[in-house]
Amino acid sequence: MNTISINNLVRENILKLQPYISFRDHNQFNDPAFLDANESPFGECNRYPDSTQRKLKNRLSELKDVSPSQIAIGNGSDELIDLIIKIFCEPKKDSILMMNPSFAMYGFYATINENKVLQINLDENFDIVKDDFFKIVKEQPIKVFFLCSPNNPTGNSVDDIEFYLQNFDGIVVVDEAYIEFSGKKSSLELLVKYPNLIVLQTFSKAWGIAGARVGMAYASEEIIKLINTVKAPYNVNVLSQELILKTLDEETNLQENVSKILAEKEWLQEQFKDIKCIEKVFPTDANFFLIKMKNVGKVYDMMLEQEILTSRRDPAIPGCIRINVGNRQDNEKLINLLKNISE
Repeated sequence: MNTISINNLVRENILKLQPYISFRDHNQFNDPAFLDANESPFGECNRYPDSTQRKLKNRLSELKDVSPSQIAIGNGSDELIDLIIKIFCEPKKDSILMMNPSFAMYGFYATINENKVLQINLDENFDIVKDDFFKIVKEQPIKVFFLCSPNNPTGNSVDDIEFYLQNFDGIVVVDEAYIEFSGKKSSLELLVKYPNLIVLQTFSKAWGIAGARVGMAYASEEIIKLINTVKAPYNVNVLSQELILKTLDEETNLQENVSKILAEKEWLQEQFKDIKCIEKVFPTDANFFLIKMKNVGKVYDMMLEQEILTSRRDPAIPGCIRINVGNRQDNEKLINLLKNISE
């Protein structure tokens, strides 16, 4: 059991901050006249949404076997990343640690908050070298360590996450945006052992609801209270909440869609073997591939000319393009173009 004191990691002004509490959402009424929030009495979405997202948290609690009091809902995972940094990192003083390469938004929000961004460079297989980890955490005071697993843009999962929880004295954030594609166990089961763990998940990837902008943070009640204190009062709109609740009632669609995507992923993997401009396809646990191309600039430009949109990672990852799995029509368009590109 990890004995880290969360309060010792939180910014002093955040500990003193009083949350905005909606009187309406923290009390029950039978037939109220809503004259308290200066809303219009007309319209389909004229009332503010539930600021506590109570129904959504209760439904997620059933699905994930986590208490509702250990769940925070964000306007996408991006908002939650921003809030975590604001809660624990003093501007111009504290640092975050992230893998390199990894999801750029960790560094983006830290920089906005005037925090130092430290990076641990991954090896040739995009794994963390534990000796490098020990060296960095011993030499630098770090408040938050972001682990993206499966990692974006490399696609591989982080091995031995519990090792980092045991050997890091700050907050460990495990971003599981792509966990449904991986077949790996979620770090949610580690919440009972590690009060400094935050697990991020999202409806934007496997669930197919990126447009709703809904992400989740799972953590100790202590951390969730802090997130709820700092977040905007009505950060998740009523339309998104209703859409997510409806989707959760149709959970079988998630498994069907994941199965279809994994089948297309396997088909693409086979097709890539016969394409001359591809130098290497890296192993991936996600719904995308990191691919090293011969003459990457030419390949990327030709795809763009045909309106095949991909994510060029070169020069940060030399010669590489990240390509996610689409439907069969889009995937065939991609393969047909790549097959016609000479080395």
